[in-house]
Amino acid sequence: MEDANNQKSFFAVQDFYPDDFAWCYGCGRLNDHGHHFRTRWNNEETLTEYIPLPQHIAVPGFVYGGLLASLVDCHSTGSAALALYRQDGHELGDAAPVPRCVTASLKIDFIKPTPLGQRLTVRGRIVEIGRRKVIVHSDVYAGDTLCAKSEVVAVLAPETMRPPI
Repeated sequence: MEDANNQKSFFAVQDFYPDDFAWCYGCGRLNDHGHHFRTRWNNEETLTEYIPLPQHIAVPGFVYGGLLASLVDCHSTGSAALALYRQDGHELGDAAPVPRCVTASLKIDFIKPTPLGQRLTVRGRIVEIGRRKVIVHSDVYAGDTLCAKSEVVAVLAPETMRPPI
């Protein structure tokens, strides 16, 4: 079974975000117009895959860099949520609520132009984890070609971001 972005079905951290934190344009499952990026564990790394659409063009044949920044952003906050959840002794599917992280800092280096029409793979590594902050290093590939590298500092979303009840 595959989803709308031709990904095999699997549980992703975004599937477990509370409804009030599931609206992100990049990864929110409740945003009908969003990208629906999905992040999961792949052994000790995290993984997000996505096929850019024709409208994600920068110049003919290549992906707009802002899409890559969005992809890295959502991949990294999802990776941070996975890491914090695991640190607390949980795995996806447990009854405990999954934490929601937001980006405190995003640095991306564009290594090579990213071709349109290819599946992009983001591989993340947790390089530092605290109680509320996680640093994630990620690489974006088109096939075997490294296109971008990033470092994201993600923090737990503050309660002030939750809508009033």
